[in-house]
Amino acid sequence: MSGTGTPAAHGGRSGYDAAARHAAATVVEQYSTSFARACRLLHEPVRTHVRAIYALVRVADEVVDAPDLPLTAAQRRRHLDALEAATLEAMGTGFSTDLVVHAFALAAREHAITADLVAPFFASMRTDLDRASHDDASYDRYVHGSAEVVGLMCLRVFVGAPDADDELRRDGYERLAPGARRLGAAFQQVNFLRDLAADRDDLGRVYVPDVDPDHLTDRQRDAVLDEVDDDLATAARAIAALPPSSRRAVRAAHGLFAALSHRLRATPAQAIARGRVRVPAPAKALVVARTLLPAGRS
Repeated sequence: MSGTGTPAAHGGRSGYDAAARHAAATVVEQYSTSFARACRLLHEPVRTHVRAIYALVRVADEVVDAPDLPLTAAQRRRHLDALEAATLEAMGTGFSTDLVVHAFALAAREHAITADLVAPFFASMRTDLDRASHDDASYDRYVHGSAEVVGLMCLRVFVGAPDADDELRRDGYERLAPGARRLGAAFQQVNFLRDLAADRDDLGRVYVPDVDPDHLTDRQRDAVLDEVDDDLATAARAIAALPPSSRRAVRAAHGLFAALSHRLRATPAQAIARGRVRVPAPAKALVVARTLLPAGRS
């Protein structure tokens, strides 16, 4: 073997898998403190698989949106196409030289996450490279690909967890998928409203149809948030049916976005158009702490 040693000497595939999963966890911790906080409430092995999903999402988002990348839109598209191709290949073979892609493939293969969820995600990411605004139809497609399918990927992991009962394993995905889609949509629409100024100023984009960030009205703000709150209410019923390994973490994420929705509704529309609205750290901590209470006391 000329100095390379045996696979077992270096940990073999198990060592490579562990390195890939560690890389995915590092990406998640680097990019989102709120999501990382909620993710820590997941039980293993669910936590590891969900981190792998979100790490791939973050890498794709970096390709599309990172302002300091010295790349043209065409070059970004080629990188995104290559990332999608590598992801689909790894889902088939179980291996990638890209650690984040490899971690995602491990989760996808174990939990039946297939191309029908991956392809719409990359299609939405590609849309960001050549579309600055949306009509109702393109907006619905974008939200589905950028957010709803991510919720469905996570749902695949949740219902396949070791503590999921036989009924949940058998039909839980189909039964809870509408709630997962609506939770993903709610998260995305809250992000669109919160980031209205940054999307306009830094990326030159407006996601919500018929909204001019320079002339956002309270009525337009409330119309978006009415839909968000309806989605969150529907999602809450689905969350209650999740197994313990994921229920608390998803409740925390739901609570954090509900708090942000409430804060946005209390913020004048023109203030939203000027800067990013945030939930203060103490309020975030309180939301997460409430998830530690028994059901019915939060």
